[in-house]
Amino acid sequence: MLRIVEPYITWGYPNLKSVRELVYKRGFGKIARRRLALSNNKLIEKKLGNKNIICMEDLIHEIYTIGPHFKEATNFLWPFKLNNPAGGWRKKTNHYVEGGDFGNREHLINNLLRKMV
Repeated sequence: MLRIVEPYITWGYPNLKSVRELVYKRGFGKIARRRLALSNNKLIEKKLGNKNIICMEDLIHEIYTIGPHFKEATNFLWPFKLNNPAGGWRKKTNHYVEGGDFGNREHLINNLLRKMV
């Protein structure tokens, strides 16, 4: 499946700082089929408290370490809406290893995320 969509996406392995920035700045939860900002920990505790995820840091830890309740934590989060990177894309039609933008960036995805958040 990844081979089919590869020319349209870029991916990599974010570090803890990038995951934390995404959740704090762009994090929204699915509560009653609505997109609600994660403004306080009570929303998280109400929805994921039975999974021992009671605050933002627990949610970030569960996602970053791919813990036992990873699926529930990621299903609780609304997909992140990111901007285009500051400075624009280099070349969208080429693979990353050829000087383009799509494909696996491995740990260099963090630089791109900083530009998009």
